[in-house]
Amino acid sequence: MATMDEVVSKFPGTANATPVEEDLRNSGLSGSGQGSVLLIACGALAHEILALRDANCWTHLDLRCLPALLHNHPEKIAGAVREAVLAARADYAQIFVVYADCGTGGALDRVCADLGVARIAGPHCYAFFDGVDRFIARDEIDAFYLTDFLTRQFDAFVIRPLGLDRHPELRDAYFGHYRTLVYLAQTDDPSLDIKAREAAERLGLSFERRATGYGELASQLGDWAAASAANAD
Repeated sequence: MATMDEVVSKFPGTANATPVEEDLRNSGLSGSGQGSVLLIACGALAHEILALRDANCWTHLDLRCLPALLHNHPEKIAGAVREAVLAARADYAQIFVVYADCGTGGALDRVCADLGVARIAGPHCYAFFDGVDRFIARDEIDAFYLTDFLTRQFDAFVIRPLGLDRHPELRDAYFGHYRTLVYLAQTDDPSLDIKAREAAERLGLSFERRATGYGELASQLGDWAAASAANAD
């Protein structure tokens, strides 16, 4: 698992080094051990969390990410979060979980309640980037969503796991009931716009770009950062 000192790649939107995507996808990210508060998060959110932390000088927040590929096995997320919290509890004054429900069917909420830790609200990251109430009100059952991370990792998270690289004829079986690919853009990056549009074309879907920024991820991290700093005083 990569450490903060081994971070070597840069993405638009932050002047600081951020984790390489391969590590985030497959292994996650170890915490630096320098902060007093730990965020245990999905690897798909590492870039955004680090950008927000650095922009706001939340130096007391440490970040550990679990592998983003856990999203292909949501039944494993709650157990992995439990192990991560228990392993880190002795080293941090507070721990917060930066996962939505993410397909765990309430299992993650039960783990968080049992361990006495808070998680970010929402059914998945699409909702808290877009705004949970707004996302639910849209009721877009025929929309397929991408974030910045998933746009960069489209082949690794969509094409190859579904076998579409080997059997493109399966496209209609998987995506025939969708009409639109909605790209929820965290940053203003023309290269990602192109990749997201190409993904829509590959899936035979219409394309919509929705500029969300960091959405409720920013406000929730801000609340946690402020509360934990006040408690430290």
